[in-house]
Amino acid sequence: MAKKIFVGNLSFQTTDSDLNDLFAQFGEVESVSIITDRDTGRSKGFGFVAMNDESAEKAISQLNGTELNGRALTVNEARPMVKRDFGGGGRQNSGRGGGRGGYGRY
Repeated sequence: MAKKIFVGNLSFQTTDSDLNDLFAQFGEVESVSIITDRDTGRSKGFGFVAMNDESAEKAISQLNGTELNGRALTVNEARPMVKRDFGGGGRQNSGRGGGRGGYGRY
């Protein structure tokens, strides 16, 4: 089974190919994905690499803190994504009237 590795603090010029080449030194790379901004298409400065467990452990221990394209990488096991609930506008009904502004004046 593949282990997903988080790679952070990437230079905006780093490509999927750069990451693949870097991690391939430690074993077969199953996939590489640099996360990009939905609107601009520009890198968000982090990505993920999938490798088998043994190769992933070696890569994590050897690459964390090393430099790529002038940036010290953060490399660790990816944690499961936490689903955030943004429903309802992000505000809860506090029981007060709204829209009048001011400090403590009703």
